[in-house]
Amino acid sequence: MRRRLAHLAAAVLPLLASGAALAIDYASVARPAILYDTPSPQGQKLAIIRTGTPVEIVVANPDAQWVKVRDPSGALSWIEGDALGTRRTVFVTVEQAMVRRAASDAAPPAFAARREVVLEFVAIEPGGWIRVRHADGSDGYLRASEAWGF
Repeated sequence: MRRRLAHLAAAVLPLLASGAALAIDYASVARPAILYDTPSPQGQKLAIIRTGTPVEIVVANPDAQWVKVRDPSGALSWIEGDALGTRRTVFVTVEQAMVRRAASDAAPPAFAARREVVLEFVAIEPGGWIRVRHADGSDGYLRASEAWGF
């Protein structure tokens, strides 16, 4: 048993130290795109994903022509790599989220965002908050537990 634990530790510790095992990459959809069950336009078309939707990068082919992604619903599928952009967004996951003027529940509201609204991701803030920006230019702080994609 000790020998197995030692082998496991030898394999896992370098990954943890490098941060590679903990990193999650997100991207946003740059244009409406089709999600497929395989990395090919001949694959089954599963859904159309809208512009701005954040996706988690699960696997990228070496040529980045196809990327396996997880969408906000948790579904896995493939998307053409050129459909992804560099702009970071988050997806509101609660019925109505209150975006505040400061990173505090006591701060006055800046605006409200309904479920599935896409907001631009600005930064992670201390205390479980993220800074976000609405398409109209309004910005503020959202509880991290009320969003997905960062």
